[in-house]
Amino acid sequence: MSTTLPFRKIYAAPFILAIITAYGLLSALLGDGLWDALSWIALAIPIAVLAICISRGKQVRGAMTR
Repeated sequence: MSTTLPFRKIYAAPFILAIITAYGLLSALLGDGLWDALSWIALAIPIAVLAICISRGKQVRGAMTR
């Protein structure tokens, strides 16, 4: 018996990261000053999420091989 995850649960996080990235790119193009700072923060969020996922993945794989 296989269970399937709902569409929203699978694609919620990637969709949110895509919206944040699009906001960061648009704010970098359309504004100066504060907008530049906001764009740097918005564009750093997906990189931070990726780093966290990679570090957790290594921890999980290490625990599974013991």
